Amino acid sequence: MDAKKIPAHVAIIMDGNGRWATARGKERSFGHKKGSENVDRIVSHAFSRGVKTLSLYAFSAENWARPKAEVDELMRLLKIYFKKFIKKVLKNDVRLYVMGDLEKLTPELRKLIDSDMKKSEHCKEHILNVGINYGGRQEISAAVNKLVAERKEITPESIAEALYTAPFGDPDLIIRTGGELRLSNFMLYQAAYSELYFTDVLWPDFDENEFDKAISNFSERQRRFGKISDK
Repeated sequence: MDAKKIPAHVAIIMDGNGRWATARGKERSFGHKKGSENVDRIVSHAFSRGVKTLSLYAFSAENWARPKAEVDELMRLLKIYFKKFIKKVLKNDVRLYVMGDLEKLTPELRKLIDSDMKKSEHCKEHILNVGINYGGRQEISAAVNKLVAERKEITPESIAEALYTAPFGDPDLIIRTGGELRLSNFMLYQAAYSELYFTDVLWPDFDENEFDKAISNFSERQRRFGKISDK
């Protein structure tokens, strides 16, 4: 595939872990574990295909409403992930970002995230951006409040500069697994001109071939950003 047709920034709503487990007669936590194991595979593959920035929706601001046992398991998996993945991040020159309101996380997890981000801040080849306790509406609200506090003019450009994604910009392609056809409060401002790709494949089954299908579909689209086609 032409390198020019590879999206520079891909964002993924990783949906379907619970349903994947339920379909197999397992607890939802089993699906989250399998889904977390899939992250490493897709991150590595995306970067090998030429993607520069990969954003993952790991835990939404609304996910706190889930059963406590499920939330606790998700937090446990996040701790395992950040402890394990930092070595690979540094080895492959990947800068780690975590976007969201992290104040609600445990001090242990916040400290771990902060440490990983600082350790990787010199990396330049790729960016891995993970959304934890993240919500698009909350992000926009926080950005506007920041501009008001700083007495800055509120414009589309100034809002974009106050968002979590300011350092690396909007996603070219947003993929949602699991069959749902919505953004679920993910990157609402940034998604204005993102290409959207929905698949029925549940996240634990979303492998390298499925990722390549999404990239191939993206490469066939003509992005006009509101303008008239040149063709």
